[in-house]
Amino acid sequence: MHRIRPSSKSSFHSSFKSVKHASIAAGLVLCSTLAFAFSLSDISNQDATSGLKAALEKGADVAVSKLGVENGFLNNDKVKIQLPGPLQQAMPLLKMTGQGQKLDDLVVSMNRAAESAVPLAKPLLLNAVKSMSVTDAKNILSGGDTSVTDFFRQKTSAPLGEKFLPIVKKITDKNGLSAKYNATMGQVSKTGLVSGEQATVEGYVTQRSLDGLFFMIGEEEKAIRRDPVGAGSAIIGKVFGALK
Repeated sequence: MHRIRPSSKSSFHSSFKSVKHASIAAGLVLCSTLAFAFSLSDISNQDATSGLKAALEKGADVAVSKLGVENGFLNNDKVKIQLPGPLQQAMPLLKMTGQGQKLDDLVVSMNRAAESAVPLAKPLLLNAVKSMSVTDAKNILSGGDTSVTDFFRQKTSAPLGEKFLPIVKKITDKNGLSAKYNATMGQVSKTGLVSGEQATVEGYVTQRSLDGLFFMIGEEEKAIRRDPVGAGSAIIGKVFGALK
């Protein structure tokens, strides 16, 4: 009988172990792939709603923490509130009449007003999730890159505007140019030559504050959709990962 030499036995066992380990590794990869290969139809309504709520909470936290602080608006070129159109157009003339510093101060005060108002948004944003039916959740999830943000903007813009306006007015009224602008625009707005939101500084700033807030929430939603696992939440990873 032909005997296998010791070196051949060693080579045979080594090859067998390699094949065995490769098979185990392949099996683990397959199991892992199957475990995470969810589609939206595999996600329950309850999980979909929980994922949306978690995404909203994260978006609200990020937006408020970035905007609701000193210079949160002023130093962020994406959301910084500039002068209303009519004032922007009149800027050269106003600077010639010595109003330059007041214009600069008004820009600062408008952005400070937004920074002061934004923290009020968080509880209203979180409460808005209660108005969402579980049957709507999957439709909202699959509606586009900012469909979650769009839903909450629709639900919260009006009450947020009511909350923001008095805080914004209190701050912007301290600038004398604001009162002059309001008096002038109050007359001009009757002719329909300017939009309603530009009729007063506080109305303009309130709208720009809301725009900035939802822009930042939308940016966070896009980031979550790009990298659900990176959001650091199991339910967000599961629900938004199913949309991939």
